[in-house]
Amino acid sequence: MVKILSALMLSAVAVFAAGADLGAGTKQDLNVPAIIMFFMFVFATLGITYWASKKTKSASDFYTAGGGITGTQNGMAIAGDYMSAASFLGITGMVYLKGYDGLIFSIGFLVGWPVILFMISEQLRNLGKYTFADVTAYRLRQKPVRILAALGSIAVVILYLIAQMVGSGKLIEILFGLDYEFAVVLVGALMVMYVAFGGMLATTWVQIIKAVLLLAGTTFMSIMVMAQFGFSFEELFKTATEIHSQGVAIMSPGGLVSDPVSAISLGIALMFGTAGLPHILMRFFTVADAKEARKSVFVATGLIGYFYILTFIMGFGAIVLVLGAEGNIYWDDATNTLRGMNNMAAIWLAHAVGGDYFLGFISAVAFATILAVVSGLTLAGASAISHDLYANAFAKEGEKVDELQEMRVSKYATLAIGVVAIIFGIAFEKQNIAFVVALAFTIAASANFPVLFMSIFWKGLTTRGAVLGGYIGLASALILVILGPVVWTSILGNAEAIVPYKFPAVFSVPIAFIAIWFFSITDSSDDAARCQEEFEAQNIRCQTGIGADGAVNH
Repeated sequence: MVKILSALMLSAVAVFAAGADLGAGTKQDLNVPAIIMFFMFVFATLGITYWASKKTKSASDFYTAGGGITGTQNGMAIAGDYMSAASFLGITGMVYLKGYDGLIFSIGFLVGWPVILFMISEQLRNLGKYTFADVTAYRLRQKPVRILAALGSIAVVILYLIAQMVGSGKLIEILFGLDYEFAVVLVGALMVMYVAFGGMLATTWVQIIKAVLLLAGTTFMSIMVMAQFGFSFEELFKTATEIHSQGVAIMSPGGLVSDPVSAISLGIALMFGTAGLPHILMRFFTVADAKEARKSVFVATGLIGYFYILTFIMGFGAIVLVLGAEGNIYWDDATNTLRGMNNMAAIWLAHAVGGDYFLGFISAVAFATILAVVSGLTLAGASAISHDLYANAFAKEGEKVDELQEMRVSKYATLAIGVVAIIFGIAFEKQNIAFVVALAFTIAASANFPVLFMSIFWKGLTTRGAVLGGYIGLASALILVILGPVVWTSILGNAEAIVPYKFPAVFSVPIAFIAIWFFSITDSSDDAARCQEEFEAQNIRCQTGIGADGAVNH
């Protein structure tokens, strides 16, 4: 494995150098300090992956690190998972572009955490094993419910992966002067290797290290920004309004979401979507018991809340120090936009406050952010295919699937997801990555969360209600997203969107809940009666942890 990875990295160095020579005069000059720090971090994370590969022997090790992660470690890893490229690059870029309205993304991403903390984290750990489909299928028929959960997970994973691939592609394009397409392919190749060899253990430790470095870097950037204005927000905002083309309008709401329906819809997507993200839900199975699961959410909430406050400072700091830079070295005159577009505002801000070496540090951390998150996403998608579909939904009744074969299928699935992520990452190059992630949250809120929530808390849920309601929620969200402005107009190039709202969660989420309720109460089958009878046993385990794998009663 080490020889393969070393050969890949040496080849990448050669291609980077060639790309710089071929692109002379048209691309970004190589930033040597940035490249050195970039490769230091990549080789360090590859070392972690090699170490983890030696410890990953079973399916439990591969999917959940054997349940040996502490609550504090898992909380830091969750924060690392959640502080993705969409958060660091996308939200900072959104504030840089739209001002005050970018705050709706920061707050929206954060408020989903109390839902997880108070409603489902403990229940997930007590009921599940590897994926959240283990919870939804606890008292329902395995095959149809697992197929539904797997499809919802894969849809969310692909959309979320797109954002990370776009961010990484732009980052490497700027650092090394490479073509965007090649940069995305390189990231996809590294992503597949991280997951296929290291599993959850490697992903967890890369996320922990990345979270510490990202918080340190963004804290330094925010302090440096505020120091230039005597730590006065008033002076920062005043200067930003004088520089930004929209003037004082950037301090008013309405630039991003101009009507109440869009604002409520985006809020629903971000809040309930958090509780339906498969790569986040999967992390609660890496700890020993429900107590550690609660601690995980507590630690993650504090770190994530602090980070999102910093993105707001960095966004306005970028308006002043990047958009208003003397001689504007960050501007591309050919396209009349920021080099790398607004997603790179945070990267250029790092250069503005710390020079080439700090740019190198932040670029390396941003790339590590992307690698850690795409690894977690890919692992969640591969787990849905191998554990939910192959080992459970499609296995013959009564047949126990060999764990080694299940892990082998997971690695094939990892490769397939990597290819799909590369293709879509290239196709979505021009999109703001915070928007793309919001679409993933819409799918998660419409397809995954309603079924998960109802399976835990509603005795009347039946297999028919969960399956039909879940598919209706998934289909409605996908259709409304495709017919909306982001895909129908921006991606497909049509003149006017059929659905005027970018984030249709205000429609798709109620549709899913109503469909689940309706098809459950009208189900009079024997299976429906069995599902309802088994609720009490499920609820006892759900609330106490008695009978859970590795859990104890707290």
